[in-house]
Amino acid sequence: MPIIEIAQLPHVLAVINCVTVVLLLAGYSYIRSGDIKSHRACMLASVSMAILFLVIYTYYHLNAGLAKFGGEGVIRPIYFTILILHVIGAIALVPVVPLTLLRAVRERFDAHRLLARWTWPLWMYVSVSGVVVYVMAIHIYPYAG
Repeated sequence: MPIIEIAQLPHVLAVINCVTVVLLLAGYSYIRSGDIKSHRACMLASVSMAILFLVIYTYYHLNAGLAKFGGEGVIRPIYFTILILHVIGAIALVPVVPLTLLRAVRERFDAHRLLARWTWPLWMYVSVSGVVVYVMAIHIYPYAG
């Protein structure tokens, strides 16, 4: 018997997204205050969370399929708009996060800063909207079919 049942993985993924939001906020705060060491630690932890998220997300969807949304009426287009923008943002992050990290590792800090100004808000949106999608689809409007 697995430690975590597959039906529990959406909850795990939501927790990972929440942890990522906290790490991204802390990393941003640290770099704004000039604490490069703490910034680096938070951002490397954020990347670790992203890798863990992708592994679990892929496993979950290969074994459980896609979740269905049970909301009806005006909430459906709202939900699907958030979801579509979330997915587009997540796809965009796949090459952008490693490139932003690579620029920092290579100590190309001007190039890193330039790209991070786009990467960070997109990553925040994707992480927060992931939690919003989870809450809407799993807790507020679960599919009853």
